Amino acid sequence: METLADQAYDHLRAAIATGDLPTGEKVTERGVAERLGFSPTPVREALRRLELDGLIERIGPRTVLVAEIRGAAIDDLAEVEVGLRGLVARFAARHATAGQLDALDTILDRADDLLILLKERHRREQPVDRHLTELLDTMVEFNDTVNACAHNPVLVRMLEQSRVFTRPRRRQLLLRKVAEDDTFGMRRYTSHRALVRALRAGDSAEAERLALQDAQAGLTELREAS
Repeated sequence: METLADQAYDHLRAAIATGDLPTGEKVTERGVAERLGFSPTPVREALRRLELDGLIERIGPRTVLVAEIRGAAIDDLAEVEVGLRGLVARFAARHATAGQLDALDTILDRADDLLILLKERHRREQPVDRHLTELLDTMVEFNDTVNACAHNPVLVRMLEQSRVFTRPRRRQLLLRKVAEDDTFGMRRYTSHRALVRALRAGDSAEAERLALQDAQAGLTELREAS
């Protein structure tokens, strides 16, 4: 269950990622608490976690500064995220239930239908925004279900904290890039079926390899787009 500290952390991290809290911005515990309607305690915990992430720098007992995230720090964070995605897939191959595996296939069936529809609407030069958003939602559901297959909430929480891009920022970049190039990211799509096959076979090494490959390629594409 998400705590108030988790909510404050997610809110602040998203604000930093989207630029709502730009580099160099001063943030106070009191100001954040008032904005979110929280008491200072969960805000203090959230800021402590952001400081450990290297996203803020403390300049006073109750005041922090949004840090500049340099290339090397982003590289380090990306390496952690990719590694954790691989580890989640390894655990999923060991612990996924039959019901969860069937759910993954069902999700990908829906995604296949949406892809066909998107291609047809592109061909006819019809609007695709609603269907594209639905496809992104479907792929988020797929990834969340893979995470659930690991049956390791601590590992999944670590993955969420290590994301180079928050979910809102990732979606923003994807929507922008697909608007420019409707084949963006599609080269990696077929790997999802292969991942489900590896999970069904209980092949943890292959599942990890596929997840690592997909995560690395996806982050590379997004970082080039940002």
